[in-house]
Amino acid sequence: MSVAPNDAQAAHAAGVERLLASYRAIPPSATVRLAKPTSNLFRKRAESTAKGLDTSGLTGVIAVDPDRRTADVAGMCTYENLVAATLPYGLSPLVVPQLKTITLGGAVTGLGIESASFRNGLPHESVLEMDILTGTGEVLTATPDQHADLFRTFPNSYGTLGYTVRLKIELEPVKPFVALCHLRFDSLDDLVATMDRIVATGGLDGDPVDYLDGVVFSADEGYLSVGVRTGTPGPVSDYTGQDIYYRSIQHSGEDSAEKHDRLTIHDYLWRWDTDWFWCSRAFGAQNPRIRRLWPRRFRRSSFYWKLIGYDQRFDIADRIEKRNGRPPRERVVQDIEVPIDRTAEFLRWFLDNVPIEPVWLCPLRLRDEGGWPLYPIQAHHTYVNVGFWSSVPVGPEDGYTNRLIERKVSELDGHKSLYSDAYYTPEEFDDLYGGETYKTVKKTYDPDSRLLDLYAKAVERR
Repeated sequence: MSVAPNDAQAAHAAGVERLLASYRAIPPSATVRLAKPTSNLFRKRAESTAKGLDTSGLTGVIAVDPDRRTADVAGMCTYENLVAATLPYGLSPLVVPQLKTITLGGAVTGLGIESASFRNGLPHESVLEMDILTGTGEVLTATPDQHADLFRTFPNSYGTLGYTVRLKIELEPVKPFVALCHLRFDSLDDLVATMDRIVATGGLDGDPVDYLDGVVFSADEGYLSVGVRTGTPGPVSDYTGQDIYYRSIQHSGEDSAEKHDRLTIHDYLWRWDTDWFWCSRAFGAQNPRIRRLWPRRFRRSSFYWKLIGYDQRFDIADRIEKRNGRPPRERVVQDIEVPIDRTAEFLRWFLDNVPIEPVWLCPLRLRDEGGWPLYPIQAHHTYVNVGFWSSVPVGPEDGYTNRLIERKVSELDGHKSLYSDAYYTPEEFDDLYGGETYKTVKKTYDPDSRLLDLYAKAVERR
């Protein structure tokens, strides 16, 4: 039986009407954009004073059906609100990206990943149907069988083919707790080999594994974190206070090759958000003295994002570097995917050439064999997402280090997400991100180019 208060459905319908009214109010010569209060994009874009689409009524959970294990969700609903609605039923989205303010629509049009991705793929693979506002001003329902070309090309299109108004997604059962085992490795090859075995078998030493990710601090200190759902009550850790999750993973190999921990399912899903993985250290939030004074409600990624926004607006970091006699820094904030058999090679290259640590690892396998043209990684193949988020001294050309990384990832038959800076030529971009397939669908659903082109948005930063 569907759990859907009538007022939630009515509110969503009213929100759709406001969205359409705001679309009609935008002059035909103006580019259509969203007017949204938050973002998890790291690429700069040209300033615009144009009024954007009103999405204020598209932020809620419309319905949860615990029997069918599905949810109808507005496109601008954050995963924080979505999880709050599903956990009381013992259910969770199949993949919950790490940061609370990522929206469901954003994860589908921009890609997302997490520690369930080795068995559940990427967030768009659990979408059953989508209502999409296209460049023509129509709201179309896209499914694998209806407007299938739009359904297939929508992932990784970043709003250039339209915006999700509603999504119906699959849910899966969860238990109240997650038991964690952090395995330490002093060899990248051994770490990757163990990861590969877990993905291939779905377990470790004969026991099933529900969640899997990792952290590499250096070439001789890396960890895999293996999570298993459990209903057994017992003490749990709390990493929303003074303790820091990623530091809890570390332990001396001389003492033990593994370390155990337990979290509630809620705290496990948001374990990375409190410190934005490890990026809160840039603001001093990991200094024990400062952390004690830092209000708990501001220990979350959305607040750190505001600080980043101030920095980008006023060039605070570059001014500090200049005052201290140092060159400005290049932002290197990226998530890339490489085949698992090339992962150790990439990590060695990265650690030798890019002064950023730690880095995050997350294996994934696509569930769907139909293909996703704008992010064409292969089904039945294991890839590893490598995430690194920091800055390095500027090089001899604009985006020097990012360009090096792009070339290396392509050399290893990998791909990278487009939420941050990209430097590809138009030809390289077409080869990697859909090319003629994208252009054909773009002409079909946005014939007057009311929405930005993907290359213009991702590379030219318009």
